[in-house]
Amino acid sequence: MRLGVLDVGSNTVHLLVVDAHRGGHPMPMSSTKATLRLSENMDSDGRITVQGAERLIATVAEFASIAETSGCVELMPFATSALREAANSDEVLATVRTDTGVELQVLSGVDEARLTFLAVRRWYGWSPGRILNLDIGGGSLEMTNGGDEEPDVALSLQLGAGRLTREWLREDPPGKRRVAVLRDWLDAELVAPAKQLLDVGKPDLAVGTSKTFRSLARLTGAAPSSAGLRVRRTLTSSGLRQLIAFISRMTAADRAELEGVSSDRSQQLVAGALVAEASMRALSLDTLEICPWALREGLILRKLDTDMNGGPRATALPGSVAETSGKPVPGGGLSGPIETVSS
Repeated sequence: MRLGVLDVGSNTVHLLVVDAHRGGHPMPMSSTKATLRLSENMDSDGRITVQGAERLIATVAEFASIAETSGCVELMPFATSALREAANSDEVLATVRTDTGVELQVLSGVDEARLTFLAVRRWYGWSPGRILNLDIGGGSLEMTNGGDEEPDVALSLQLGAGRLTREWLREDPPGKRRVAVLRDWLDAELVAPAKQLLDVGKPDLAVGTSKTFRSLARLTGAAPSSAGLRVRRTLTSSGLRQLIAFISRMTAADRAELEGVSSDRSQQLVAGALVAEASMRALSLDTLEICPWALREGLILRKLDTDMNGGPRATALPGSVAETSGKPVPGGGLSGPIETVSS
């Protein structure tokens, strides 16, 4: 079974096409990305602008078509913090549905954290014991800790790299004083969440997921993506401190020239590094293992689990190969309930 996962984030839209038949694990077939910067296309009232909505609609329509051409039997479309927090979210989602036939499912921050944790657990298995995971997105920071496939604690904080760049680091490059003040502010913000995470148990393995962590690990000496998914990659607190001292003096254009840093991520790299550093400091972590699986894989794994356990199969979603009267089948949604863990 070939599935398409359409991820509408704060900065990018990402379509991942996977073969979900091989041993129950999602095997990547193709990956397509487009820069959207949805969070930057908002007015002073927190509403997505007309231009932003039009760009979103065009991109979703194009990627749904790519998923169909790729032979996907289902498309699992979801959106995260930018659409979740927009003042006109319902209006924009309705327009996307009307104009493209794609019904974007908006995940809560806690759902993001839980599904990412599931992917991390499946990647590492049971031998590591209790896992603590950190995931830095454009709008939020997700933090989880647990000894099973469901985390004991799942938190979502408004400490995303894009958000902090817009609110704190508007100069290019950011000034030393702003970096220092943001460091202190992050330390204060993370005291209570860190205590909540560690109160349920000390982790046996600390993990980082997301493009931000992968980029930071690469810049501190981890193997490039061309080396393969199964190569061990880590990020150390000492390496991260040295990296911040280096990249905080560079312009976004110069950072974009660094290996492993895309142009759409270069602007928020410093803020992302500061969030990573503060999180590791708050949790007394010297090293993070970098996991290649994250939210998208978690969504696929949840769907496979639901189907295998006899739960309701998701209806073929808009943009899939199943069509009626030459039009995409409406409706659908994520297969199986996505429950919220109180935090």
